[in-house]
Amino acid sequence: MEPAEGSGDLLRGTDFANPAILLAGTVDYAMYGSFRDQLAAGPTDGLVVVELSTLGGDPEVARMMGEDVRFHSETEPDRRFVFLGKAAIYSAGATFMSFFSRDNRYLTRGTRLMIHERKMKDKLVVEGPLTTCIAGLKAKLHEIEQSIAIQNEGFENLIRGSQVTMEDVLRRAPENWYIEALEAKRLGLIRDVL
Repeated sequence: MEPAEGSGDLLRGTDFANPAILLAGTVDYAMYGSFRDQLAAGPTDGLVVVELSTLGGDPEVARMMGEDVRFHSETEPDRRFVFLGKAAIYSAGATFMSFFSRDNRYLTRGTRLMIHERKMKDKLVVEGPLTTCIAGLKAKLHEIEQSIAIQNEGFENLIRGSQVTMEDVLRRAPENWYIEALEAKRLGLIRDVL
């Protein structure tokens, strides 16, 4: 996954007066449905502001929304998709933001990003013939390994072009890394603070 292209001039507060896509709450399938409806009804050229405030949710839904932004940015070069984070951009919200090029990421004053590792809560039952037990254990290990790979792809997209290294993210994400808007700008994670 590569962040969507289409960076342009530095935007000002007035450019964000009427966002085409307004999203708030948990990143889930209901948000995805709302996102798709607003995307379809949005402008067919020019600025397409996507405003989000979220305490997190499903990272795979965030990736689906992000892939839509990436796809439309690539196939519709007359549209400039811009992210505006308000108040809280936690977890899956940061995953979604990572699909926008750094130059198309904005936060309002006081907004906090929160970056953390994906979490898993699962019970592993080992029962049955021994060869079946080994297959089940390997399957769970492969699931965890792929989840880590997907998580790290998102981290790499989020920090591309910034002063943040992958080592920084991997060190701080297990403890829930909170980044205030002005700090996010100083680190080069976003274009500007409104």
